[in-house]
Amino acid sequence: MALTFRATVDQPQRFARSKTVGAYFGLARRRYQSGDTDYDGRVSKCGDAMMCTALYEAAQVLLTRTQKWSWLKAWGMQVARRRGGCGGSGFLDSGIS
Repeated sequence: MALTFRATVDQPQRFARSKTVGAYFGLARRRYQSGDTDYDGRVSKCGDAMMCTALYEAAQVLLTRTQKWSWLKAWGMQVARRRGGCGGSGFLDSGIS
């Protein structure tokens, strides 16, 4: 995971803030603006496919293979239950893959 992140980012000085790295990976929320309508949509899904795959696999391992309980795993399980995830990781299918 770390090697994929490093290879994708390549030169960290390109990004002024850490938020722009998430947008580069395609994790920024889609924005719809038209007249009086203005809302944020789902994750845009535009970005580096290799990094999205690595993030998906890391989340899958965290939710299904790790034995130790953490706040991150608890949050992921809550999201999976709320979204009707299969096996605790179905919420990722519509988010970043």
